[in-house]
Amino acid sequence: MIDLRSDTVTKPDDMMRRLMSEADVGDDVFGEDPTVNELENYAARLLGKEAALFTTSGTQGNQAALLTHCRPGQEVIMDDEAHVFVYEGAAISAFAGLQSRTLPHQNGVINIETLKAAIRPEDVHYPETGLIWLENTHNRGGGAVLPLDYLKQVKETADDYGLPVHMDGARLFNAAEALQVEASEIAAFADSVQFCLSKGLGAPVGSVLAGSSSFIRTARKKRKMLGGGMRQAGVIAAPGLYALQERRARLKEDHLHARRLAEAIHEYTDLTIRHSVETNIIVADTDTSARSAAEWVDLLAAEGTAIIQYKPKALRFTTNADVSYEDIEEVVSILRGLPGKEEI
Repeated sequence: MIDLRSDTVTKPDDMMRRLMSEADVGDDVFGEDPTVNELENYAARLLGKEAALFTTSGTQGNQAALLTHCRPGQEVIMDDEAHVFVYEGAAISAFAGLQSRTLPHQNGVINIETLKAAIRPEDVHYPETGLIWLENTHNRGGGAVLPLDYLKQVKETADDYGLPVHMDGARLFNAAEALQVEASEIAAFADSVQFCLSKGLGAPVGSVLAGSSSFIRTARKKRKMLGGGMRQAGVIAAPGLYALQERRARLKEDHLHARRLAEAIHEYTDLTIRHSVETNIIVADTDTSARSAAEWVDLLAAEGTAIIQYKPKALRFTTNADVSYEDIEEVVSILRGLPGKEEI
């Protein structure tokens, strides 16, 4: 099965498995796991931040950030399709006691004047605005990359109002590859950044949260509250460190594969792609198709290709480290062999 459901489905390669078995470990709650420490220090340097924290998942990293930046009863400004709002099980309210202030967006970009208007004035009736939230790349925007000039405007706005900015950068390095900049140039516009090791980078587990030293000191306590106090965690940090050091450069292959696949979808199917394919995610709408989204999933599964129904009338194809050029050409061949647009 050629698995295009997500970039989370990749398996650890032989090198990762060897590093896991040979990892130098200690008790991370005591700060004594040398592999975890190396990962955190390397990640902090890479993002231009003072410190970093290894977390079990992107969701845990995001929740630790919320608990650190905000206090219960405050409001977090975000776009209305943000991962933390749609996909994290209402943890923002259940665990952090925060309210989401969701705003319309275009591929993750909120109009700056709309953003400013959403910041609460001082009034006994209103919640306080506690944080501005960004997502880069934007999951619901088809892997859309937030422009640097937009990030700069958001940070300037936040600074004017004395607010912190958090970036859910689960696919931060995909964004950096697409923009041809260092990840630190993107991270400079946020007070804290979370990125996943287990998505495009292909590690089996884990994420990293980065920020100032004082922020990470508090976030470490919040991670413990969330059940993330790990012991000999070097066995899972080792493949994450390897992925971060060695696999960033190959993300451009995923992007090229996605563009090739998008061309084939446009040429051979009646699906519609309404976004620019900037990174490794394609969202194809089925509202122009004679088949439903569920029918497309079943059809391609029968041909040996796994995708997901992303919305009621949309599909998602996600290229990843376990999908080769030959695999993409096989999927292109499958699409070419389906009944053409004029036959459906």
